[in-house]
Amino acid sequence: MTPREYSDFGYLRVASVVPDLRIGDPVFNAGRIVAALESVAAGHCSVALFPELSLTGYTCGDLFLQTTLREAALRALLQVAAATKNLPVVTVVGLPLAIDGRLFNCAALLAGGEVRGLVPKTFLPTSQEYYEERWFSRAGALSRASVVLGEAAVPIGTDLLFDFGKHCCIGIEICEDLWAVEPPSGRLALAGATLILNPSASDELLGKAAYRRELVRQQSARCLAAYAYAGAGPWESSTDMVFSGAGILAECGQVLAEARRFDFATSLTVADFDMERVEHERLANSSFSAAGAGKFRRISAAPGAADRSGTIALRRTVAARPFVPAGADERAAHCREIFEIQATGLARRLSHAASAKPVLGLSGGLDSTLAALVGIRALAKLGRKSEDLLTVVMPGPGSTERTQNNATALAAALGATTRVIPIGAAVGQHLADIEHAGDLHDATYENAQARERTQILMDLANQVGGIVVGTGDLSEAALGWCTFNGDHMSMYHVNSGVPKTLVRHLVEWCAEEEFEEPVKSLLLDIAATPISPELLPLDANAGLLQKTEETVGPYELHDFFLFQMVRLGFRPTKILMLAGIAFEGRFSRAEIGRWLRIFCTRFFANQFKRSSMPDGPKVGTVALSPRGDWRMPSDASATAWLAEIEELFPQ
Repeated sequence: MTPREYSDFGYLRVASVVPDLRIGDPVFNAGRIVAALESVAAGHCSVALFPELSLTGYTCGDLFLQTTLREAALRALLQVAAATKNLPVVTVVGLPLAIDGRLFNCAALLAGGEVRGLVPKTFLPTSQEYYEERWFSRAGALSRASVVLGEAAVPIGTDLLFDFGKHCCIGIEICEDLWAVEPPSGRLALAGATLILNPSASDELLGKAAYRRELVRQQSARCLAAYAYAGAGPWESSTDMVFSGAGILAECGQVLAEARRFDFATSLTVADFDMERVEHERLANSSFSAAGAGKFRRISAAPGAADRSGTIALRRTVAARPFVPAGADERAAHCREIFEIQATGLARRLSHAASAKPVLGLSGGLDSTLAALVGIRALAKLGRKSEDLLTVVMPGPGSTERTQNNATALAAALGATTRVIPIGAAVGQHLADIEHAGDLHDATYENAQARERTQILMDLANQVGGIVVGTGDLSEAALGWCTFNGDHMSMYHVNSGVPKTLVRHLVEWCAEEEFEEPVKSLLLDIAATPISPELLPLDANAGLLQKTEETVGPYELHDFFLFQMVRLGFRPTKILMLAGIAFEGRFSRAEIGRWLRIFCTRFFANQFKRSSMPDGPKVGTVALSPRGDWRMPSDASATAWLAEIEELFPQ
């Protein structure tokens, strides 16, 4: 995409920069900073963060009290500021600054050839290897709101916010500020800062790197912000400490990029922050605006003119399956947690219903298989026998031998009670009663089968004193791919929070970790079975004529659309752009656009089904229960969303 498109989609490229330096040599350090800024600008970065006291070095000790060093640092600051006139990069560097007989450890924000503001350090570490209060005063000792640098009055204080672009407002805290009980970034975020910059000088100790990384990650989550951290590098004095050049870029609880530590070469750690996502997270979180932040001064941080030519590639990972962790260990932990949530939810409902038996239709497909496994685990939690699970196999005109055999074999292997009740005759009678031609394979023909199966399950539940366990998943609810008052209905819906792309992994995980043979082999074969509602008659070779993804579209695309639209609030053009990256080489842009149009159309048209969906456990960050996460009128119009797609793909 072009830099303009990149910006319009809400992305901001930020660099954490750790250059080589000479302790006590601001002229050399300024030169290295400017050289690094030229590289940063060439890489389309908009913001560059340098370490704490980067113009002098953090480990100058009593040299901070020398007038020579301080005046050289001030001249170096103005030199770097002048360089930003021709470099469209908002830059933050550090220096010691004497004001009214006190010395402050300051971060300076530079843009457009000027020093736009100075932020003094709030918390000064003075224990163990740190003794900053020997030289510096805390920010609270500051006696003025501006200082004169060169010929310009420059705002100074911890109450400064720097406005930069449509989606970005910058706040600054320095090193130890992050480690405090109440970091200043909390107030900065509540006041509107969406990007927190932390110039730091944190030495290395055994185990400290992991703790520091978690601090940055967690603070980005608490502040619902982008957070950039730049730590002093190995060119600092090693008299008593070693610094590694830690660079960490995190967004809303996710680390996007990290520097390679202990590297003597200038380090550039770059990531693209999604500032539009930051804004959405805040709008969707009622706790974010619950507390006041106090008064802040807002300052423009507009940089110089940027080169808007060429193209730019996104510097962040776009997961094709956002509901499925990429790593095997994380995915297994994910599956284990979801399975326990589902089983605990069902166990609680069974307990409340006075020892009711779970009753479910077992088709030999993924969803009903997962529901059956959850039913077995729920009964075990209650100390009850597997035979209390009543599975009902209801073959119809489109049922294949493979799925029916797998269903009955799985029920037997699990020790569940099984009933096999063919529905062909009952459906035929019903169609005849309503004067429907039995050879007309329309929606009525398909839905009659789904409703007949639901009637059987409901009546059997009455007969055995049980509750019907729903088997449909989150993806089907999003698309409305269920028959209203058919498989749409149950008395507890255990899969309602599980998207289709994750169901297969859950079944495979159960096969590998929770069950032994012969259940394991059956589960793996079920996981390999094509997805189909099996509602249309088979072909001449007893093969499927109906495959869901050929009709409604690939579930991996629909789950991707669901996550980007519901979880992150993105518009169709941005979803299309991200899908193009995530599915490059697998789906063409036209294919993605076609299925995105279908997703938006079906999502809006089928809200009425979600408005009356049964109880079921939420298991992830996306849920569509009308009593929980998703409240949408059933008669809402998709016009605006479809119009945006139509502009890209005129029909």
